[in-house]
Amino acid sequence: MIDPLDRWRRYGEKPDYAGLLTFGTLPYTEDPRELEGVDVAVVGAPTDDLVSDRPGTRFGPRAIRAASCPWGPHLEAKVDASRELRMVDFGDAPVVPADATRSHVAIEETVALVVAAGAIPIVLGGDHSIAEPDVRACAAGRGPIGLIHFDTHADTGREVFGSVVSHGTPMYRLVEAGTVDPTRYVQIGLRGYWPGEAEFAWQADRGITSFFMHDVRRLGIEEVVRLALDAVGAGPVFVSVDVDVLDPAFAPGTGTPEPGGMTTADLLRACRTIAAGVDLVGADVVEVAPTAVGSTSSSLLAEMRICWMLVMPRSFFCTVVKGARIMSSWSWPNCPWPFAARTPSTRNGMLRTRSTWPVGSSSP
Repeated sequence: MIDPLDRWRRYGEKPDYAGLLTFGTLPYTEDPRELEGVDVAVVGAPTDDLVSDRPGTRFGPRAIRAASCPWGPHLEAKVDASRELRMVDFGDAPVVPADATRSHVAIEETVALVVAAGAIPIVLGGDHSIAEPDVRACAAGRGPIGLIHFDTHADTGREVFGSVVSHGTPMYRLVEAGTVDPTRYVQIGLRGYWPGEAEFAWQADRGITSFFMHDVRRLGIEEVVRLALDAVGAGPVFVSVDVDVLDPAFAPGTGTPEPGGMTTADLLRACRTIAAGVDLVGADVVEVAPTAVGSTSSSLLAEMRICWMLVMPRSFFCTVVKGARIMSSWSWPNCPWPFAARTPSTRNGMLRTRSTWPVGSSSP
């Protein structure tokens, strides 16, 4: 295990621009034996061989790591995740340029090592085709799992330009393979011009829940999140975030930007509330293209989403369970996430709840 902070230990902190590049300056390892006792492991999946538009997402994992910063007490969450969770950067899956099949095998095998150790994998893409090996690894031994999917596009095509394996087909393939339960699959943020009638007819036949951007605007993100949590219900859930769900004003650095998308604030609120309300077994953030205009903001947004999506809610639960002192006067009834119904349960020693949005209140 390599700790990027070791040489700066005497100063108590390290400059962001110096030292070994890892996600959030986390300790780095490629040895699966060192995953024992780890809560969260970050994995890079640097491949974009299956994109249909602008390439460049193969550089996403490195850019997200470069945009990340050291962990510390978070002003809104009122908790220091680095003190409550053991997290590591597990490096990149050994992808093979121009061989998507072998790259997907490598990604699935690497993510499976994290799952086998009992840790939660957070995968940095890469194009959205990596969701297929990511979800397969997380679903192994669990049966069909739930999926909450933020995206401009449904990614439920049977083929794209004649290819059945593409960044536009992973969700179709996961459902057809029985890896994802379609009745526990929710899409949020759809808009634009693809896919078409045939794909949405297939989705309707299988009971997939879709929220288009006009639904998000009409209902508000709080209601959409509440309905999404109701749809996935109890059981393991994977969360997949394509950065093009955001309006290009917020994240232009992606392969297929589409106007009229979500705001950064709404996406962060949605992700952290969903992470607090489901049995999260894994997540990925995909389609960050550092080679595109505005890529720095996209990379930073990806890093922030991951932080809110998993680490902050989970570390808050650990703080409550362990009886640790939270760094504020906030108590359980007015914690930083809007729980209307609090029915605690435990999984792997961590507190779990179903999260709903109370009427007449708002999330910070």
